[in-house]
Amino acid sequence: MPQPVKEHEISKADRERMAQTGIDFEMKNRCGSYLQMDQDVVHSECAEAGIEVLPYKKAMEKYDWLKEYAWNVVSPEKDEVTKYVAAQKEPKGYVIIAHKGTNNIYPIQACLFLGRELIQHVHNIIIAEEGAELHIISGCSSGEHVGKGGMHYGVSEFYVKKNAKISFTMIHNWSENIEVYPRSASIVEENGVFLSNYVCMQPVKKIQMYPTATLKGANSVARFSSVVIATPGSYMDLGSRAILVGPGSSAELITRAITKGGTIMSRGHIAGKTAGTRGHLECKGLILKDGIIYAVPEIEGSVVGTELSHEAAVGKLAQEEIEYLMARGLDEDEATATIIRGFLDVKISGLPEALQKQIDASIDEAEKTGF
Repeated sequence: MPQPVKEHEISKADRERMAQTGIDFEMKNRCGSYLQMDQDVVHSECAEAGIEVLPYKKAMEKYDWLKEYAWNVVSPEKDEVTKYVAAQKEPKGYVIIAHKGTNNIYPIQACLFLGRELIQHVHNIIIAEEGAELHIISGCSSGEHVGKGGMHYGVSEFYVKKNAKISFTMIHNWSENIEVYPRSASIVEENGVFLSNYVCMQPVKKIQMYPTATLKGANSVARFSSVVIATPGSYMDLGSRAILVGPGSSAELITRAITKGGTIMSRGHIAGKTAGTRGHLECKGLILKDGIIYAVPEIEGSVVGTELSHEAAVGKLAQEEIEYLMARGLDEDEATATIIRGFLDVKISGLPEALQKQIDASIDEAEKTGF
């Protein structure tokens, strides 16, 4: 049986892989950290008063009331992935709680790293209590020794209480033989804000996820932003869903997708259940090399007074734009990279500077290796 991993035993190569997802071992501009390698919790800490970062098991032992939050917005019977995670005798993952009125200026980093085992499973619970503000960067990656393939099963449940805010930025840096199955859902209460950002620009065998936000409270807000590149052999079945229940609630679902030979299924669904709700869904794709981008935008209005819209476009780089930049001194490769970078540059309103910088850094890394 493998022995638990200690932080000083992590190889330089694995540290570099984690760093590409925004994980900083020196904790610069970070207030807390959670690191899980395979099923070993390497560390779990937070220096910000009123905010806790705990391993799942320890959190359940500390707070009996957390049982009401486990498997509340994600059903353990949802599919084979959730059934597998729910069946584990020793649940892994993290619980992050921002207690009432707290705020972390610097984000918490959470790293889930697949190194030696065939399957990594986690169950995460994230709670921002009334008036709290919580910022998290989640870096998910696989190590240099994962050669024959592996799978990541991740269940995450988010609770945004009254007047609270959660911004959650997930950056994936897997490899061409890894399959990834996140399952996540959130409940947003009155005046709550939930920002979910997803970045994946490196090879992966398969990703399948469809996070859902239920905007339960009046004037609640959800924004999903995704930036992805599919390389040859990659299959990405991605999307997001927002259910507008509270009066005045609103949602925005934005995707920027590029295929270099892989397949991207970009799904989106907004359901307006109450008058006075608003939602917009947008997917734009670029085909750089023969591959597939399949956009499935859905808007569902069931009452008078909901306003929903969507737009989807898939195309190629405009030759006239390349020629325009070349006429101003750039060569063709530089012109192409500049246009692609602009296409991927999605600025997220309300996102802390540290998280926006990490998204920008992921785009920089993709540019270095060639879009």
